[in-house]
Amino acid sequence: MGKCSKDKRDLYYRKAKEQGWRARSAFKLLQLDSEFHLFEGVSRVVDLCAAPGSWSQVLSRSLPEGSATIVSVDLQPIAPLPGVITLQADITHPATLTSILKLFGGEPADIVCSDGAPDVTGLHDLDEYIQGQLLLSALTLATNLLRPGGKFVAKIFRGRDVDLLYSQLSLLFDKVTCAKPRSSRASSLESFIVCEGYRPRRGWLPESLTLAKTKLPLDLESTAAGSMDRERAIAPFIACGDLSDFDADATYQIEKGVGSISLEPVQKPTAPPYKTALEKKRNGTLR
Repeated sequence: MGKCSKDKRDLYYRKAKEQGWRARSAFKLLQLDSEFHLFEGVSRVVDLCAAPGSWSQVLSRSLPEGSATIVSVDLQPIAPLPGVITLQADITHPATLTSILKLFGGEPADIVCSDGAPDVTGLHDLDEYIQGQLLLSALTLATNLLRPGGKFVAKIFRGRDVDLLYSQLSLLFDKVTCAKPRSSRASSLESFIVCEGYRPRRGWLPESLTLAKTKLPLDLESTAAGSMDRERAIAPFIACGDLSDFDADATYQIEKGVGSISLEPVQKPTAPPYKTALEKKRNGTLR
């Protein structure tokens, strides 16, 4: 998070620092929970693409201490968090599933969430496609981890063909909702898909969902294809957060005397991509 310019433009950046959150995205999960009560009766949670750890922070603060096992997974290292087990791993690798189940003692998860997103290019169709592939990776892991009735929450980019994604998810969950937290900028394609009541249909095989192609089991394929040809599913759209909450697209005046104070990040990057370049610059070997 930025020190000055972002603080002045976006109040959520400053509030995150003031309240000790590692990133402003913490408010998105808080507002989703206020609408859907995601944490009720939860004892095993998986946070995918978790770095720098703001969603894991929300989980650790929201769930009673010692009542839940929280596992955070990311390719990047995550600085330690109280009450959270961090796992540096690839969510597309089979060994990651084994590691998570081992941490849960072989028990299934109650909720799997993912706030992961690619580095956007500005080409909306391409960004939407890459984000969709990332979501399918998270869903692959979730379908191998979730208990019946479990929940899945993930970031999506709404685009022209997002209703196909809703149709695919509705085959696996009782209720699928598209939600837009107030802390998410209205100018962004970003929204969150909230899937409740994991109910895989007869014959569903989690491993049949791959990055390359979304393939359904044989007994579902004809049914799903027929229903999608007739009418694709439309998920309800909900705006989360009270109208009294801050507007992510608005500019707010900071209290007099406070605007000149530069707040340090709650957690500095553990492995920034520019780290090697900085080391070479210090050593005089950068060319």
